[in-house]
This record gives sequence, C-alpha cells and structure tokens, in this order.
Amino acid sequence: MWGSSWERAAGNVRSFVGNSLGGLRGGSNLASWVVAGTLAYFLWVKPAQDLKQQQQEKAALAAAAAASDPYRYIEKRKPIPDLQETGLIYGNKNKRKPIEE
Repeated sequence: MWGSSWERAAGNVRSFVGNSLGGLRGGSNLASWVVAGTLAYFLWVKPAQDLKQQQQEKAALAAAAAASDPYRYIEKRKPIPDLQETGLIYGNKNKRKPIEE
C-alpha cells in the first residue's frame, strides 16, 4: 500500500532540494548550473584572482627594487598642507590672484 515513512521523507527531501534549485530537472538543470557557475567564475572569482596576482607581482617588484638600492630616497614626512586652501584658516582662500602681464 503505502511506502514506509523513511521513503516518504526521502522523497520529500528530494522534492524540496529539486524545488530549491529552481525546479528544473535533467539536462536543463545541469546546463543552467553550468552557465551560472561559468558566469560567477568570470565575474567574481577570476577578477579577484587576477587582482591578487597583480598585487603580489607589484609587491615582489617593490621588494626587489628595495633590496637592489639601499641608499634610495624614502619620504619619511607627510607634506604639510596649506591651511588656507584646506579651509582650516579662513581668509583669502577663494580670491584669485590677479594676472600680472
């Protein structure tokens, strides 16, 4: 008559999984997952890997340049900003200088 309860539970789980995956069956389901996986790879995974590789290459070049020249110039101070241009001191910051001919 009726199947055992574990068979019915397995059928329910299989039905739930099938519906949650889009309700497609067979070859169309597989094809849609292949397309989605390919798009995900080329839109997210590959650019992230390429960026990481570029950063590693850039760091390797910087390390090689640092090791090759021990007397190179290193800027140790930040430049001091002009307080009038940044707006920290109010004054003639918006006035233009007259052009001298």
